[in-house]
Amino acid sequence: MRDAIEMNALGQVVGVPLGDWQAPPRPDDRVLEGRYCIIERLQATRHARPLYDANSQDREGRMWTYLPHGPFADFADYQAWVERAEASTDPWFYAIVDKERGYATGIASYLRITPEAGSIEVGALVFSPLLQRRAAATEAMALMMGHAFALGYRRYEWKCDALNRASRAAAERLGFHYEGTFRKAVVVKGRNRDTAWFSVTDDEWPALRGIFARWLDAANFDAEGRQRVALSALTRAWRAAL
Repeated sequence: MRDAIEMNALGQVVGVPLGDWQAPPRPDDRVLEGRYCIIERLQATRHARPLYDANSQDREGRMWTYLPHGPFADFADYQAWVERAEASTDPWFYAIVDKERGYATGIASYLRITPEAGSIEVGALVFSPLLQRRAAATEAMALMMGHAFALGYRRYEWKCDALNRASRAAAERLGFHYEGTFRKAVVVKGRNRDTAWFSVTDDEWPALRGIFARWLDAANFDAEGRQRVALSALTRAWRAAL
């Protein structure tokens, strides 16, 4: 998909005017609810213990390798981190509550929130083993993406360690477009990190929303909960047709 351009009076190629577009509001405390999960503002008193217990299912600590925080020595250490996260406004943290289990099994956030540019990122994702590879995890990402565009953001970003194959695959599965890699972008836990950038834009969202709805439909899952059509197949075909 090519960006729209036009010629100015000086014969220079420029971007098209945005007309009556206005900077969107920042995220707030509203709750997002789907069939499989609820997205609610992170609260240490409500979510720290169930999240810690869910994260503890990862005996080897693999989920923390590419994150700037964790693993945590004990519950007190983790609770202190959640309290700091709860007080943060950027990142703006949410708990992902699995409706089937009835408690939080993951965390996600909006970050690099830039209303004046209409840009917002989803990140700081911590999906416990109880949330990984479940429909609730995908629905959570669809709900957050849809909410960002409903607020009026134009650009929705995903960034990850360029060496994090799982995160890169997740971004592509969810329909994000790979834009490139920033070399030596940051230092995380004393190591260099090249950062891979991905995005979805507001004009792409209507089609992607339909793809998410098709994949999340109950008819797409058999009696054992196995998907009939893979989301990656749907998003790959859509991207190829752009």
